[in-house]
Amino acid sequence: MQVEAMRAAAKALNLRLQVLELRAASEFGSGFAAMARERSEGIMVATDTLFRANYNEIADLAGKQKLPSTGTKEFAAAGGLIGYGVDDAAMYRHAAYFVDRILKGAKPDELPIEQATKLELVLNLKTARALGITIPQSLLVRADDVIR
Repeated sequence: MQVEAMRAAAKALNLRLQVLELRAASEFGSGFAAMARERSEGIMVATDTLFRANYNEIADLAGKQKLPSTGTKEFAAAGGLIGYGVDDAAMYRHAAYFVDRILKGAKPDELPIEQATKLELVLNLKTARALGITIPQSLLVRADDVIR
């Protein structure tokens, strides 16, 4: 689902999207080599257990190739340029509401399915400086967290 959304966005923006399907951390080197051959201009790290477990390595490889990178908030904290995602604390607090309803007798299958409504933007200025990128002030003021 995430890749389809990226394909649609790339098409709408008239950008070329290179999708790399990596199955193991040992494939990261060859994946970044493929990006270098294709002259990729940035990297978007999909939400995946393999990638989550290796955010530091991916951010390091992206930095070595001078690739701006984006992913989850945790990815930005690990050295990626931009992170965007749900407010985990708010999600867990809201989960307590559902637990309370179930403990009071509500049937789980009758509870509504909800989508996160609070998203957070994290910008890593250390990474931006290393890449020679200036983050516009208009984006900095919108960020929920700025890593300096």
